Amino acid sequence: MEDSLHIAEPVALVRPRGAHRFEAFSPKLKRRLTFYRRCALDQWVLIESDPAIGHFCERPGFIQFRERRHLADFLVSYSDRQELILLPDPVIDEEAKEGLELNADTVNVRLVDAAEHAASRVWIENWLRMLPSIIATQGLVSVSLLDAVERFVASRKTLSAIEREFSKGDPVLVRAAIFNLLHTGRVHAEELRTDALSWMTKFAVRES
Repeated sequence: MEDSLHIAEPVALVRPRGAHRFEAFSPKLKRRLTFYRRCALDQWVLIESDPAIGHFCERPGFIQFRERRHLADFLVSYSDRQELILLPDPVIDEEAKEGLELNADTVNVRLVDAAEHAASRVWIENWLRMLPSIIATQGLVSVSLLDAVERFVASRKTLSAIEREFSKGDPVLVRAAIFNLLHTGRVHAEELRTDALSWMTKFAVRES
């Protein structure tokens, strides 16, 4: 993408009065993130869990859109395109001076509504359970374990079957391995979109 935007860091945002503060750590970016809206946290989970997204930045800059100056919530980068995301009730700031000015004519702008997050609620909650495992074990899951688990789920296997198969190893790392494989797109578990993560959740190699 020759015209790709390269964002060095997110726009600093003062915590709005009465707003909650959500702290997260992104395995994709390998750094901490701070959000002041639950919808921003939820959108981050959807971005973080999508292996097609190679890079992203929260609060990348300001954009003039529909005759108002908005603080864009995310810039996401796919292999062939980039996309700006505006969440429900986007932050409107006509006065702020600090921050990159983005152009809606050169990058696609996608509006996300509350219904989209509601439809993805189970998926989001499942990833909020899996991401801490991925984060806590960064650098501890070996390539050999990842490869062995991937081979084992060449045919669909439940989480309990995976952990039994590798019971001689550390169960924390085995579980982290399957979640890492899911995070990077090497395996899939479509039922996580409709059902809560459990011992019976099935994982399988993603067909190329």
